[in-house]
Amino acid sequence: MKTSVCLFAFLLLFTSCSENTGEEDDYANWQERNEAYFATLADSLRANPASWQRIKNFSLDPQAEGQPTDYIYVKTIASGTGDERPVYTDSVRVCYQGRIIPTASYPQGYVFDGTVYGTYSLQTAATSRMKLSALIAGMSTALQHMHRGDYWRVYIPADLGYGSQDKTSAGIPPYSTLIFDLTLVDFSPAGQAMPVWSARRGIAD
Repeated sequence: MKTSVCLFAFLLLFTSCSENTGEEDDYANWQERNEAYFATLADSLRANPASWQRIKNFSLDPQAEGQPTDYIYVKTIASGTGDERPVYTDSVRVCYQGRIIPTASYPQGYVFDGTVYGTYSLQTAATSRMKLSALIAGMSTALQHMHRGDYWRVYIPADLGYGSQDKTSAGIPPYSTLIFDLTLVDFSPAGQAMPVWSARRGIAD
């Protein structure tokens, strides 16, 4: 009897401590919460079509209606210049910050990667050069629709991100909607050198 009481007290204490850490609350019902969050973006598009877009995964037929998770949603923060856009085989130079949806511990969403620390600004940020073809489908889709200088907030469903992969060690639980603040700084065809970026001057050195 004494042993049972002690065991019960231990389990109660363990459960209370687990709840107090907030870990369980942050990611409870994570897949369902992410699906519900992504579904609300259709309302944002309907409410403000001038600044929102829905873009289909680049690898699918653009004329045929797809599943909801075949699309990314994009909010335009600032528009760049020019008519050129990168293609799948190009290299791109970007400034970005990636996060997951808001949680109790991170009301703005946990930032898991990026070239920006603190406030998003090209004047203080670094940039990253990468092959467009090496990126997740949602990011590749967005960049192929951007012009130099475009600053977008990109919402990527799990199906066009990391899906069911467990990248919790990197801050991305399975089935996560990904949110990127993303600026296309420059791009170049495969095999062609890209100028070095100067954040101070806003042009190539």
